[in-house]
Amino acid sequence: MQGIMPFLWFDTEAEEAAEFYTSVFDDARILDVRRYGEAGPRPPGSVMTVTFEVRGLQLTALNGGPDFRFNEAISLLVSCATQDEVDELWAKLSDGGAEGQCGWVRDRYGLWWQVVPDTLGDMLQDADAERAKRVMEAMLKMRKIETAELQRAYDGV
Repeated sequence: MQGIMPFLWFDTEAEEAAEFYTSVFDDARILDVRRYGEAGPRPPGSVMTVTFEVRGLQLTALNGGPDFRFNEAISLLVSCATQDEVDELWAKLSDGGAEGQCGWVRDRYGLWWQVVPDTLGDMLQDADAERAKRVMEAMLKMRKIETAELQRAYDGV
């Protein structure tokens, strides 16, 4: 077990959400499903937690009730090697959710993701402040990140 594990609170959708997330990523899998017993507080036999793994990160989804909702204060960043990967993950994660700015997308369960190309961080931290500024300005105009547009901004074209 990893030392720190994200623990995601759902009303009743923990298993459904875990199944969705493991369908979105090729290297994902459900590791464990635990059920409520006679002690409650949910009906005996109903799903309590689902532990799953996405890109080597273990997460646990809890059916805890309607008391808490996700917001942008926490998100999961997904670093993508290609534009095709950005496009695919963006399409899957935004289906039934909502597109945000600058690579942020809210999935159908309300969880926020940042879907970004690997190269973005280096471009934004370039020693040439003008290059970095052009990339930032380009990114701020985007919803889904477009690597070709970032590269044009980076090159000053």
